Amino acid sequence: MTVLRSVQQVADIVSAALSTEYRVVIGIVGSPGSGKSTIAEQLVELLGTRAALLPMDGFHLPQAQLVELGRRERMGAPDTFDVAGFLGTLIGIRRGFGPSGHTIAAPGFDRALEEPVSGAIQISPEVSCVVVEGNYLLLDSDGWERIAPLLDQTFFIELDHETRLDRLVARHEQFGKSPAEALGWALGPDEANAVAIEQTAPRADYRIALG
Repeated sequence: MTVLRSVQQVADIVSAALSTEYRVVIGIVGSPGSGKSTIAEQLVELLGTRAALLPMDGFHLPQAQLVELGRRERMGAPDTFDVAGFLGTLIGIRRGFGPSGHTIAAPGFDRALEEPVSGAIQISPEVSCVVVEGNYLLLDSDGWERIAPLLDQTFFIELDHETRLDRLVARHEQFGKSPAEALGWALGPDEANAVAIEQTAPRADYRIALG
């Protein structure tokens, strides 16, 4: 599998795949703290106005629903997302391109509140490339197996464990957790999810290893 060492290399590969006939959908995959959001944002910036970003985080189930289902303490696990809603949005994105297309609305995510925000993302029919970033784009179970076939190219981010852990702890602290809570969540639910996510790496078309 080809290993890419810069976001510019990713942008070059994606640019070569763009078409005026159909919309290209790109998947950026990685474990919590791997830098998915940053890399996806940089990629969209390099691609310019022809690209839009769709983070998977907007499809988290609402807090109240997670509490009702008894899954709040596992928030971020595969079964704490609206997979059907995510699938439907991706299908709409693939169909919504060009003169006969329409704007696709998708939820964003408020990290401070840890809640999805309905309609926060709007993808216009002129956009020829949508960059999707998330943990479970290559998972092959629990309904997630329907996602990968809707992605034209997939990129898995590699990052050493210690760097990833440090980033996760810092992020959790930034959004209100105490140092002990942040470390506990990073080593608990986040690490359990990371084990499952890392197993999907061989399904990606490319790997990204920066630094």
